[in-house]
Amino acid sequence: MRNQQATQLLSELSHPGRVAVHWPPCDVPEQPIEDIIPSNFLADEAPKLPELTEGEVVRHYTNLSTKNMSVDTHYYPLGSCTMKYNPKRNERLASLPGIVDLHPYQDQSTIQGMLQLLYELQGIFSEISGLPACSLQPAAGAHGELTALMAAAKYFKSIGEDRKVVLAPDSSHGTNPASAQMAGFKAVSIKSDPNGGVDMDDFRKKLTDDIAVLMITNPSTLGLFEKNMREIADAVHEKGGLIYLDGANMNAILGIARPGDFGADMMHYNPHKTFSGPHGGGGPGAGPICVTEKLKPFLPSPIVEKDGDRYKLDFDRPDSIGRVRSFFGNTGVLVRAYCYILSHGPEGLREVSENAVLNANYLLSKVKHFLPVPRGERCMHEFVASASELKKERGITAMDIGKRLLDYGFHAPTVYFPLTIPEAIMIEPTETESKETLDAFVQTLFKITEEDAELLHEAPHTTPISRPNEVQAARSPCLRADFCSS
Repeated sequence: MRNQQATQLLSELSHPGRVAVHWPPCDVPEQPIEDIIPSNFLADEAPKLPELTEGEVVRHYTNLSTKNMSVDTHYYPLGSCTMKYNPKRNERLASLPGIVDLHPYQDQSTIQGMLQLLYELQGIFSEISGLPACSLQPAAGAHGELTALMAAAKYFKSIGEDRKVVLAPDSSHGTNPASAQMAGFKAVSIKSDPNGGVDMDDFRKKLTDDIAVLMITNPSTLGLFEKNMREIADAVHEKGGLIYLDGANMNAILGIARPGDFGADMMHYNPHKTFSGPHGGGGPGAGPICVTEKLKPFLPSPIVEKDGDRYKLDFDRPDSIGRVRSFFGNTGVLVRAYCYILSHGPEGLREVSENAVLNANYLLSKVKHFLPVPRGERCMHEFVASASELKKERGITAMDIGKRLLDYGFHAPTVYFPLTIPEAIMIEPTETESKETLDAFVQTLFKITEEDAELLHEAPHTTPISRPNEVQAARSPCLRADFCSS
């Protein structure tokens, strides 16, 4: 529901006759529009676009930008999504003319620099993961999951096996079972044990001979490293299955542990989480995958190969699952990741993870005294607190706390995920926040838990939109301003 503080829409600011630009006279012969576009594709009338001056348009979007929360303006303790500060250096480098002016249809001889960059990035991702083959094509983390599972399906078909079961812990990201289903597998959930790890008894019971893949996030969404990872991987491999590592939480183990070394056969990266690509807003993402040598033939085509002192796109891959993305992937995001990795180097990447883990454990040590942390006295890069006691005693929910934080200038943590923790509040500080910021966040979080419940139920109080009916918004979205109530 919009309130009086809401910014007017451009259509509401419009006045007939106002223009932002005067076009020069046409310097080519004019043609009737029907000679260019068949009449059956033309609308009956021109669209009613807002009529505004340039100043009004610029002011409108500038004012809108001041209402946004972003990692450049606020602290984002958003668990599972690693909303760390993105160095502007990488943005500048990715915007260099020699990069942004390339066209994907150029002859390969004219894009040797970009092909070299992508080839080197494939090798870097392989080295970090401990898995020798890489595809940069997938456009997001979930897309990487789907791509890897499609490659796995074709691998099993190539050896004459019809395996259909994909196992995933109940604390996994929801994209895991969704990707499995889309790739033609049947997703089966594994229970968690009381400590937040995989319930080994339930795992062994469900580890049947028709297992294709175990998808596991390690470190987990609870911020815990799976202590039985090697035993789990060995058991799956003994059955002929594969291990898929959800790489969403690589920010915790860069330069410390490699998924390929602890049993993974395939994994994806989230460059926007781990390697400073822009995050969110519906913009372009990337989800590169790394796999073992036996899965390499099934990776999407093309991949970048080196031929002598030249680089080429290798399309001659008869076992490939084919393209999963146009051209070579979202190279702009990949360039940012390349710059970030080279800027840090191996020791710097390890320091990234060490500081992320240090910050998370510092926050955990403070928060657990007023918000219980049900799983683990120590964590990796994130931890999950619970507001269940507050809800039981005073009616204060995780949603109330998250919404109230907005009034104090903090973005809300992830709430109600993972589902294994009631009233979950998932907190990730990342390595880029200072002790002073973390202390201020803890103090504010504690203050909110002491506030009046009715005040929290109505929060936030300082934003243009307070608390919309999210169920109604999801079921009956208002997609056109004409149909919205004021």
